[in-house]
Amino acid sequence: MHPLMPSLRQGLNDLGLDLEESIQDRLLAYLDLIAKWTRVYNLTAVRDAQEMLSHHLLDSLAVIAPLRREMANLQRAVDSRSLLDVGSGAGLPGVVIAIVCPEVQVTCVDTVAKKAAFIQQVAVSLKLPNLKGLHARVESLTQPFDIICSRAFASLLDFTQWSRSALAEDGIWLAMKGKHPEQELQVLPKDVKVFHVEPLNVPSLGAERCIVWMRG
Repeated sequence: MHPLMPSLRQGLNDLGLDLEESIQDRLLAYLDLIAKWTRVYNLTAVRDAQEMLSHHLLDSLAVIAPLRREMANLQRAVDSRSLLDVGSGAGLPGVVIAIVCPEVQVTCVDTVAKKAAFIQQVAVSLKLPNLKGLHARVESLTQPFDIICSRAFASLLDFTQWSRSALAEDGIWLAMKGKHPEQELQVLPKDVKVFHVEPLNVPSLGAERCIVWMRG
């Protein structure tokens, strides 16, 4: 058994997520890939395995239930959803979403080529046909996505302005933030509608987290 499996299972239990064993194995295999590549490419500043589990994996897994809820609320009924993870870095939360939600087509975009290459490697290594790494600036994308997400990427204003051309007509933005971003919310333009600021409780992480949900 993977040494982090007991901690992962406890975290999933705390989050109320019931995931198949094969998905749990993939999540930890992904964490191992991050650790392996970070030694050469410096993908993440977090190096301690237990810390990577809480700060990366559980932090990203905390958005799964809220994401499933909002996808079910989207007006267009389709078999699969498309999600763009902006400034994805090592693929958080995009890769985690791709592993847990195979019905979601996930594209992780980053301006750093080695990070996009890492995502492509993860897709091959973990056999994730619904995952793609893209080396590009988000402003250049025009393909419409149902959900555009980011995690500790930029201000809400920059995030929404830069990715606006890639948001589907009835699409939504999912911004993962730390503390309630009151100042950032105040400077959003009128055509960006915040419909929910949702607190997140991340197991083993003694820090505030929330999701800001927005429509264009």
